[in-house]
Amino acid sequence: MRRPETFSSLKVSCLALLSGLVVACQSSGNVRTPNIPETVPAEQALALPPPGGPSIVSVVQHKRGNGTEQMISLYTSSSVSGQNFLKVQFLGASGANPGTGNASYQMISENGIIREAFAAVPGVQMTRSATYLQNSYGPFGYASGQSGLGDTCLYGWQQIRSSRSAHTQARNFGMIQVRLRLCDARATERQLLGIMYGYTIVGMLDGEIWNPFGSAQGIDPTLGRPGNPIYPDQGGYRSMPMAFGYEPARPEIQSRVVRVRSVQPKAEEAPAQLPQPTGPRVPLPDTTSDLPQPGMSAVPSNQQPQPKTATASGRSVPSPDCIGDSAMTAACRR
Repeated sequence: MRRPETFSSLKVSCLALLSGLVVACQSSGNVRTPNIPETVPAEQALALPPPGGPSIVSVVQHKRGNGTEQMISLYTSSSVSGQNFLKVQFLGASGANPGTGNASYQMISENGIIREAFAAVPGVQMTRSATYLQNSYGPFGYASGQSGLGDTCLYGWQQIRSSRSAHTQARNFGMIQVRLRLCDARATERQLLGIMYGYTIVGMLDGEIWNPFGSAQGIDPTLGRPGNPIYPDQGGYRSMPMAFGYEPARPEIQSRVVRVRSVQPKAEEAPAQLPQPTGPRVPLPDTTSDLPQPGMSAVPSNQQPQPKTATASGRSVPSPDCIGDSAMTAACRR
């Protein structure tokens, strides 16, 4: 009675084995890597900092089932631990990248964003700005603070999403989340805030239904209307609020200056005056007459040497040349 059942079960096992072999033969056997974060060139960044910096250091991309996330590392010149970054997250249709999981559509909350700011800038007391600000993509917020060494830090956030009225038209359901972390030792808060005004999103979501920017804006209503002059200045009748990018200051190189003490030459000392002799001055034996020698010019009259005789107690002592009958010079006659 049990033999037919045994035969049927054996038949089913054989069929299952054959189907498995057929499936195995049909597989390609290619090796594929799991979908994990990977480094991509800076040219493939989905968002760019404004012209003038800070520059892009690296881009790490992670594809998910309903979008793509990129961590764009920026140049950092700060003593605060951590790396400056511009993080963008594109969220669109589910199943765009099968088998990688989907990212949640989390809205920005007050408590959650403050926790993000303290985690991104450790050790710095961050204060949330209550001022309403808006760039080309819509409103945004930020928190700022200073480290113990004087570094200025900023953490900005923005959620780019079309208005709710556009959702009723079965389109514009996409969303972009942006986070910016900047710390700089020499930049001011206003310079760091200019990055939130000047960054550019270059990526996009496929399909009009996932457009996060909403419908295109119409022409400026002030064009062609009287009472709205437009000037040839930059921006026309609208002034530029601030500079977009900033150039991080280079560290100052302190050169050691060695001062050389200048040595002043000593003044020439005047020769010491010898005491005048108290006795009679006797002329030297080589003293000759006042007549000019051959080959020599005569000494002017005002510079003629006086007969070298010494007086003591009113008496004059004659020179040895004046002794004798042959000494008839004019000096001896005096």
